[in-house]
Amino acid sequence: MEFTILMVAAAVLFVVIIFFYYVPFFLWINALSAGVHISLVQLFLMRLRRVPPRTIVYAMIEAHKAGLRDVTRDDLEAHYLAGGHVEKVVHALVSASKANIDLSFQMGTAIDLAGRDVLQAVQMSVNPKVIDTPPVTAVAIDGIQLIAKARVTVRANIKQLVGGAGEETILARVGEGIVSSIGSAASHKSVLENPDSISKLVLKKGLDAGTAFEILSIDIADIDIGKNIGAVLQIDQAQADKNIAQARAEERRAMAIALEQEMKAKAQEARAKVIEAEAEIPKAMAEAFRSGNLGIMDYYRMKNIQADTDMRDAISKPQTGSEKIGPNK
Repeated sequence: MEFTILMVAAAVLFVVIIFFYYVPFFLWINALSAGVHISLVQLFLMRLRRVPPRTIVYAMIEAHKAGLRDVTRDDLEAHYLAGGHVEKVVHALVSASKANIDLSFQMGTAIDLAGRDVLQAVQMSVNPKVIDTPPVTAVAIDGIQLIAKARVTVRANIKQLVGGAGEETILARVGEGIVSSIGSAASHKSVLENPDSISKLVLKKGLDAGTAFEILSIDIADIDIGKNIGAVLQIDQAQADKNIAQARAEERRAMAIALEQEMKAKAQEARAKVIEAEAEIPKAMAEAFRSGNLGIMDYYRMKNIQADTDMRDAISKPQTGSEKIGPNK
């Protein structure tokens, strides 16, 4: 008998636990006490749809207490089933409402489903964020390199969060503007004297167009002087011109050497022809003797003329130190 009573009690306890799990009665009491009207049937159906009733009910209570009348149970359930963060969206809507920021439930859920933190975006709209740019290197017209660092104060643009560019685009555009501003300066001294001219010029370009942020200010935090790029380029150009001149001189020298070798070859060829022609002279003289065209006296006259010619050539040539006759000889 006692065993049967225990079994019945256990069965009743099990049924009660199952009932309160699928029908969160105490959660329904909390909703009613907060002024949120929701039926037990809807809470039961949330369990069947695998939607946590506690998350939806607490979100509805928070929205109701904040005066957000456009937040409904069906919208919250749909956003949860779509993979969104219900708590963050409701927190963001409440924060935006208190800060007088125009943010609808549809816009908040769209931002959340786009992968952005909607609550952080609302907080950034209230409290602007300061972004430090990496060192930006630029060269003024006078050839002096400047290294600048800037601080960009931005505020989230709620309407551009879906599809708008992020912080990387802001940093890239600001860096490009700094390079352009320094590059257009006639002297690096003018940039050092008036660093705010960079900020003014960069702000005029509307760098926040198409981004998820609104640029409030750009402040130049630091400017350092780098290398004298102009002098380095001139030195490199001079070295390049020197190398080109040396190459051309070497080319001309090689051509001169080749021409000299060619002339020597031609001279040797001519000398060989002269020697060959001189070798024919004795044969011609012998033939002249045999034929009677040349007499012995003619031969002696020719030899005397040749000796006189050799002597004049020897006198006309300058004598070297070894050929001069000194007092010791």
